[in-house]
Amino acid sequence: MSKMFLLAFTDWQEVFNYPGLELWKFINLAIFLTAAIIVLRKPLASALTARREAIRNEIQTALDDKKAAELSLAEADGLIARLSTDVKAVRDHAQEEARLERERQATAADQEIEKLKSQADRELETARKAAKKGLRQFLATRSVELATVSVVNQINADDDMRIIKDSVAELGRARS
Repeated sequence: MSKMFLLAFTDWQEVFNYPGLELWKFINLAIFLTAAIIVLRKPLASALTARREAIRNEIQTALDDKKAAELSLAEADGLIARLSTDVKAVRDHAQEEARLERERQATAADQEIEKLKSQADRELETARKAAKKGLRQFLATRSVELATVSVVNQINADDDMRIIKDSVAELGRARS
């Protein structure tokens, strides 16, 4: 039995001393990892917890930012929707102002036309009166000239003496 044990032990020795296997390296690694886990468990756990909280905070911040962006987007969509309504209202207002301005200008033009017509009528009336006055003066002057010529042509010396006597007698009566 002891021989067997020695044989078995020798077999194990060969197994453990197999080139490239070197079991002692694996045992050394297991001891190192166990010690590292025991020593680093608390700092590693707290670091991972802190990292997890930081990630949660970043996710919450991102969600809050997303909500704010969605609200801004909804507000912008509302503004864009109102923009077409506002543009239509401004266009309608501008058209109404243009229509009122055209009406005002048409009224002003009609008033100016009426003013010019009445001024032209007054000027025509003044010109008509001046023409009538000038025509009357011309006719009066011409009538006097024709009458003078006619009287001169028709008066003889006897009639001339009689007119002079009548004029002198009339002057004498006017003095008395």
